[in-house]
Amino acid sequence: MYKKIQDYILLTKPRVISLLLLVAVCSCLIGNKGIPNVSVIISIIIGGAFAAGGAGSLNMAYEHKIDKAMGRTKNRPVAEGRVTPFSASVWGILLNIFSFIILFYFINYIAASLAILGTILYFILYTVILKKRTSQNIVIGGAAGCIPALVGYSAGSNGIIDSTAIWLFLIIFVWTPPHFWALSIVIKKDYEKVGIPMLPVTKGINYTQINILIYSIITSIFCLILTFINQSLGIFYFFSTIIISIILILYSIKIIKTKENDLKKKHSLNFYKYSMLYLALIFISSSLDIIVFS
Repeated sequence: MYKKIQDYILLTKPRVISLLLLVAVCSCLIGNKGIPNVSVIISIIIGGAFAAGGAGSLNMAYEHKIDKAMGRTKNRPVAEGRVTPFSASVWGILLNIFSFIILFYFINYIAASLAILGTILYFILYTVILKKRTSQNIVIGGAAGCIPALVGYSAGSNGIIDSTAIWLFLIIFVWTPPHFWALSIVIKKDYEKVGIPMLPVTKGINYTQINILIYSIITSIFCLILTFINQSLGIFYFFSTIIISIILILYSIKIIKTKENDLKKKHSLNFYKYSMLYLALIFISSSLDIIVFS
């Protein structure tokens, strides 16, 4: 029984959820310009986890054959046959229903609707339509990962989606491609094997490295511009962003300068890991600036 419960938890991709929930909670603090009622935070965490987890479960149900053929995903519950594709699909749908009910009842209909939109974008747009058709899959489909910022912000602002909310969305939108391309370099052979046209597969590693650097610079610029979009942000956020953005760009340069394939993969993996920390720090520093220093 315990192992079965564990499998259903794994269907939700808990590692991915943790970053999405951090983004949603910090966005709520930014939208509220302070700390909201505890019930709002709890509702975002539970409702957001259900929506993101449901999307992950639907993804595993649909891609179980691909997951089985890839080293990184071959041990997932559906890929190994521990959970059937039908059960994973039902679980994913139920989680999204629960998410909508929680967010609608305890927050507002905008947050609830946006959470469902995130699942639709991730599963239908990215997984079903784009992933196996174009190397720009993660550029366009990455919009799904931006939705938690809008969900959190709308919860904190009582449903208002303004220029700050849109800019938070755009920050994640431009951050997503280099983040995922770095991982794609590491597992390029897996993507080639299953016929998924990730950028390193279609354009090569060198081309991908250059794009990682370009997008890292663009992401850094977008993060700095947030200071001018939201007048509540000040020196703490601005200088924190400069420091962590310089590190991000240096990581991307290190990938380009490395010639040996093994080291290239190592540095790409390091960039991938740091990029997750980078996004977390951007949202933490922006919310802290508003709560503590404004």
